[in-house]
Amino acid sequence: MSPLFTPNAHPRRATLAALVAGQVLALLALWLFFPLQLFPSLADVFRALEDLITTQGLLPELWASLLTAFQALGIATVLALGISYLTALPFFRPLAFAASKLRYLTLTGLTFFMALMLSSGHQVKLSVLVFGATVYLVTGMTRVILSTTQEELDHARTLGLGEWGSFWQVVVRGKLADMLEVVRQNFAIIWTLITLVETLYQSEGGIGLLLYKQNRYLHLDGVVAIQLVILAVGVAQDYGFEALRKTFFPYAELGQM
Repeated sequence: MSPLFTPNAHPRRATLAALVAGQVLALLALWLFFPLQLFPSLADVFRALEDLITTQGLLPELWASLLTAFQALGIATVLALGISYLTALPFFRPLAFAASKLRYLTLTGLTFFMALMLSSGHQVKLSVLVFGATVYLVTGMTRVILSTTQEELDHARTLGLGEWGSFWQVVVRGKLADMLEVVRQNFAIIWTLITLVETLYQSEGGIGLLLYKQNRYLHLDGVVAIQLVILAVGVAQDYGFEALRKTFFPYAELGQM
């Protein structure tokens, strides 16, 4: 037990897994036997979840949201990579700097202008998600690129790669694992925004609209059930990205040991 209370200790994975399982079971026990007055009980949440799945189409709505989220993530990742890689050229660095600062803009005003420019609710919804994800991805990806050391570039030059060859090997290929980590960390931004945009543009449904209806009619058990589903899907996606990183970039773990 001492490694669990020692600063900078590295307990075994089995110990950490047992610790997490014990804490989760303790929280579930508190929820089951000592429910809060304004908080739905665990039994009510499970009944609401069953009703959402069987009669209100939770799974199809979740699938629709997933498709939109991954579509937005793909577009945002391509845009962010393009803007970030341009920072290798000093001429384009103000572009990346400006793009990263756009994350302070509120989406409430932007949706109005996007609705004027675009023809369908899906395009507006997708544009909002792409914008919201891109500005955060650019911030993280630019930081990764600018963290490239002069020693790394000089080593590539000594191998006769030249400036563009050094950029390709060191910055583009060499930082792919870090770029995937940035995508993993910022995917939660899309899940945060998708419930908002699905509430504003309801023609395609989605889990955000379902959550809005449960909240509107004060079905707190349904709200908690949907939130737990969103949390579970988000955690699964997080581990999925981590598994992809370990599969395609196993060397990336070496520097963290």
